Amino acid sequence: MKEPMSEHKLILIKRRTRLEELIVRYNTVQQAQFYIERLGADFSDYIDEDRRYRQSIQLAQQQLSQLGRVQMIDREHVPNFIFGEQDIVVVVGQDGLVANTLKYVTEQPLIGVNPDPMRWDGVLLPFTVEDLSFIIPDVIRKQRALKEVTLAKVELNDGQVLYGVNDLFIGRKTHVSARYEVRLGASTENQSSSGIIVSTGMGSTGWFKSVLAGASGIVSSAAWQQHLISEEGVAAVAATRSRGALNESQFTWDSPYLYFTVREPFPSRTTAANLVFGQIHAKQPLHIVSQMPEDGVIFSDGVEQDFLEFNSGVHATIGLAEKRGRLVI
Repeated sequence: MKEPMSEHKLILIKRRTRLEELIVRYNTVQQAQFYIERLGADFSDYIDEDRRYRQSIQLAQQQLSQLGRVQMIDREHVPNFIFGEQDIVVVVGQDGLVANTLKYVTEQPLIGVNPDPMRWDGVLLPFTVEDLSFIIPDVIRKQRALKEVTLAKVELNDGQVLYGVNDLFIGRKTHVSARYEVRLGASTENQSSSGIIVSTGMGSTGWFKSVLAGASGIVSSAAWQQHLISEEGVAAVAATRSRGALNESQFTWDSPYLYFTVREPFPSRTTAANLVFGQIHAKQPLHIVSQMPEDGVIFSDGVEQDFLEFNSGVHATIGLAEKRGRLVI
């Protein structure tokens, strides 16, 4: 059994706990406790979470060391880590850590592990630490099913690239309006908005769903209150929303397309609000040219610290990534 396993390195990805983040900020456990309890929160919950997570990491390391060579990587080092072709990646979650790791691997299988099932309800964390002893051998023997995941990719005209597992955000660091030119197919317009969100199938139940639900709710409620539609019309809108929810099930993790949505577009003499939603696929990328003198950014999966600058004149092309994620299920 050990002979074939020796070819595979097992990469264990971990993160800081909330307690560790507090200690970084306040220097000591005592100072962190004083701050939390002064606000009326339960500091014991931070300690319990930290203890359970450390136990899970220790147990995972023990299990993996019996199956192959183990290398542990902290979350902040993942963007610069070079994964080997034969590596197997084990992420001790939450969901966000799985997504943020998936965009930096290539063809390596990734296993999402829930460190505390009583605390975390993870869609991308189907396994516990105890499962690793039989999952890893199955993966090595290629006897475990893999779920293909479509990724989004943005490439700037200076060659910089960023991938997204759930979504990409294009806009400004602050809450002021973002200005840009957007082009999809033959349609082009200048816009001023709160930014553009590009969603993958994996992100369809997150930010994408939230934006669509808000837009649909605003349209139907505003129209009803202003007596623009009848009670029957409201029912028809509700039915349309219901059908849309059913169609969301077709936007799966491996769907060969993305969707973009524009947040709060503002029409004016120089800006329009027509090109606010659409599908991106292999033959139809989305092009955006920044008109923001400063603070323009593009980041993925909610990680604002990992961003590309997107200021005046920079051209972004957004489409399907050439690689796909591979989740062990």
